Amino acid sequence: MKPVEIFTSPMCGFCHAAKRLLSQKGVSFSEVDIWAEPDRKAEMIQRANGGRTVPQIFIGDQHVGGCDELYALERSGKLDPLLAA
Repeated sequence: MKPVEIFTSPMCGFCHAAKRLLSQKGVSFSEVDIWAEPDRKAEMIQRANGGRTVPQIFIGDQHVGGCDELYALERSGKLDPLLAA
């Protein structure tokens, strides 16, 4: 399984929803809280091609996007193959 990294903030409902979906699927992920580690926000923006909102989700080297994009991958049946590839 590819490594999953998610940039979050503690008060973000979309972050909680994205983490919940990954957890329900049994996917382990590393989380970067940009409130606790504000110096990592610039890294997130650069890796997310300018994306400034949270969550920003990465599967392997691929930028998935945010919560909506993660759920769209799940609905279309493309999330599991992406995680496994």
